[in-house]
Amino acid sequence: MELLECKHLCKEFDNKQILQDINLTIPKGKIIGLLGKNGAGKSTLIKLINDLLTPTSGEILINGENPGVSSKEIIAYLPERTYLDKEMTIKQAIKYFSEFYSNFDTEKAMKLLKDLNLDISKKISKMSKGMQEKLQLILVMSRKASIYILDEPLGGVDPATRDYILDTILSNFSEGASVIISTHLISDIERILDEIIFMDNGKIVLTSSADELRNKENSSIDEVFRRYFKC
Repeated sequence: MELLECKHLCKEFDNKQILQDINLTIPKGKIIGLLGKNGAGKSTLIKLINDLLTPTSGEILINGENPGVSSKEIIAYLPERTYLDKEMTIKQAIKYFSEFYSNFDTEKAMKLLKDLNLDISKKISKMSKGMQEKLQLILVMSRKASIYILDEPLGGVDPATRDYILDTILSNFSEGASVIISTHLISDIERILDEIIFMDNGKIVLTSSADELRNKENSSIDEVFRRYFKC
């Protein structure tokens, strides 16, 4: 059984086709780049997988079941925009996650926070944007999930923070799990990718092993992306 399958998935808003006939299979144990320009449909696809939207037609299967309560237990989701209450302290955010998610590893989260020398009594509102991004990522990656879905985790942060985020992803997802990273910042992320999915105008236009694509095109994934979309 595949970890995640999308079968002929379509989504419309106000009679406008946002996703068209998406067919996709995600195996276990891979880091996958969901790549496309802004407006390509990446975030809509992610929201459908997370049961935040309902398909117009088609089907999503997660471990053989439609999205719902059981899938939320095995998917760790980092949305593009923060959802943390900024009046919380770091300690309160850790407590919230530990109470809400049965698979949250408090010890792991505390270790990652210690590595950053963060004072857990500090309010989130008093932290820099980069530190807030790191905290959110730590909370998500401290869950023992089967699928980690990260929507634009590198947006708006400095290069050093990007490196930290990528290294944290690479070092902390559960064994046998898969990570889906949605981004348009290809050059920053391609070093950790096993597979890539190109999206354009609500369609999947290319799927490939990252190494196979680089070898076939004799180029980086970023260069292939720029040629493909004429960026």
